[in-house]
Amino acid sequence: MIAENSLDNTLQVRNLHKRFSGQQGEVVALSDINLSIRTGEFVSIIGGSGCGKSTLLRIIAGLERDFEGEALLDQERISGPGPDRGVVFQEHRLFPWLTVRDNVAFGVAPDAPAEIQRSVQEHITLVGLSGFEKSYPHQLSGGMAQRASIARALVNRPKVLLLDEPFGALDALTKIAMQQEILRIWEAEQTTMIMVTHDIDEAVFLGDRVVVMSNRPGTIKKIIPIDLPRPRDRGSFDFTRKRNEVYQEFFASAEKGPEYAI
Repeated sequence: MIAENSLDNTLQVRNLHKRFSGQQGEVVALSDINLSIRTGEFVSIIGGSGCGKSTLLRIIAGLERDFEGEALLDQERISGPGPDRGVVFQEHRLFPWLTVRDNVAFGVAPDAPAEIQRSVQEHITLVGLSGFEKSYPHQLSGGMAQRASIARALVNRPKVLLLDEPFGALDALTKIAMQQEILRIWEAEQTTMIMVTHDIDEAVFLGDRVVVMSNRPGTIKKIIPIDLPRPRDRGSFDFTRKRNEVYQEFFASAEKGPEYAI
């Protein structure tokens, strides 16, 4: 785990507010979000449906531009998508007419340096898809397709990888295997990772810190450091203690009323 003051912050979100206009008037999706993430850190963001966690991820990705406050990457204001941020969604979003290799290479410019061109095969190997380079998405399992999606997001060697519930559509056993896989990739690539999830166990297993968000408007309720050694044992007393701490914060807002949707 990264020490609190050992590395400079890669990502900073300052005084962030986000509003949407709907049929019933203005909806405040995010309010007063302040968050700093260190280089090489793995941060889990957890909260109920509608708390704005995916909106926050989209702002960091540069896919949402109409907001107050600022998001900075290496002290530069984020104003749109860029190769310095890779994104993995819940659905793999591979192009069905392209092979694994062509999907992974899709974002690589033809005139990209040879190092990046070599990176395509390196990342196919990294995610365990060697031998499937010529396969099409319909020939892959759900887990394999998501591996290809992760390779595509990493191939340009982004500074930050954003994961929006990437394992939510997988069965339980595949999900556990993919959690192990993303940790292996994180350790190999040393890429800063931010994951949005509904799964408390997943948040604690993966994260250096867990950001717990509350609903309407979406705010950061508490940031919980996960000071557990890796590899983590889900059955250990310390893991259970941390999971219960996150659980209590996550569900405390339920007492506020039915508007808190899990």
